[in-house]
Amino acid sequence: MKKIIRVWDLPIRLFHWLLVLCIITSFITVKIGGNAMELHALSGYCILTLIIFRVFWGLIGSYHARFINFVPSPKRLLQYLTGKTSGGLGHNPLGALSVLALLGSVGVQAITGLFTNDDIAFEGPFAKYVSSGTVELLTSIHYFNEKILIAVIALHLCAIFYYQKFKGENLIKPMLLGDKEIDPSDEAKHLPADLGRASKDGGLQRGFALLLLGLIALILIYFIKR
Repeated sequence: MKKIIRVWDLPIRLFHWLLVLCIITSFITVKIGGNAMELHALSGYCILTLIIFRVFWGLIGSYHARFINFVPSPKRLLQYLTGKTSGGLGHNPLGALSVLALLGSVGVQAITGLFTNDDIAFEGPFAKYVSSGTVELLTSIHYFNEKILIAVIALHLCAIFYYQKFKGENLIKPMLLGDKEIDPSDEAKHLPADLGRASKDGGLQRGFALLLLGLIALILIYFIKR
């Protein structure tokens, strides 16, 4: 009988899929331009809210969501690459680096977007607080980082396909349902600490996550609307 372990709590799953939706919206609206830039800006604010939430949740959230439990040390990364240790139930060491790269690139894109000015249809809400030279620099970073972000997303999708096709591991289903099914014959492949540490995902934790997300959104709205 397979062992079922809650790996991704509901806040992490909602964060993931809302981020996907917002990124797609941002890419589409920036290509349309014109009046769609208002929706592009709104999508950017939502992305920044989500990224800030994920940083906090990476510090105080459930077991597998915490950075300390999945960001690898150089030693563990080397052991994983040489096949001396398993990847764990959550993000494996390479997956962890991919997540950090994605969060970093998306975060840079959202923050620089607050200062951008395309001289046509959009000016970021914080552009008025810095010099024109700084606006120009951050706008250039915003445009250049878009290419980096596309590359990071493509790598992320390729990794999902690789694990599904060649390792028989479905990475999408757990991010939808939250659970991973472990066959008893495969338990030896996983770290004992992982097998005994399911992520908490109760009503209290979900309510706290919603409160945290709402507080971040309100603070961000306050500064944007000033």
